[in-house]
Amino acid sequence: MATLNWTYEAERWLKDIHDYISQDKPKTANQVVTAIYRKAQILKDFPEIGYHYRSEPEGDIRILLYGHYRIAYLLKDQQQIDILGVFHGALEIEKYIR
Repeated sequence: MATLNWTYEAERWLKDIHDYISQDKPKTANQVVTAIYRKAQILKDFPEIGYHYRSEPEGDIRILLYGHYRIAYLLKDQQQIDILGVFHGALEIEKYIR
């Protein structure tokens, strides 16, 4: 089973998503963020389930889809995964994943 590490940036993205949704629907904001977090937990058992985005010296960047969101993660090896960010599908992810 792999270990998930949520980077500061990924935690910040989740907070921003929560804050944006909670402006109109506070209850829904909690549900969405919790669901995104739970979806990412599948990576512990299936680290290659997301599609390959690109290779880096540190490992492969992959994308796991959840609804309108893309969970970007760095698969360092089968035992270590860094969640890099959570992006709405409307965003140009290339601006954020470098």
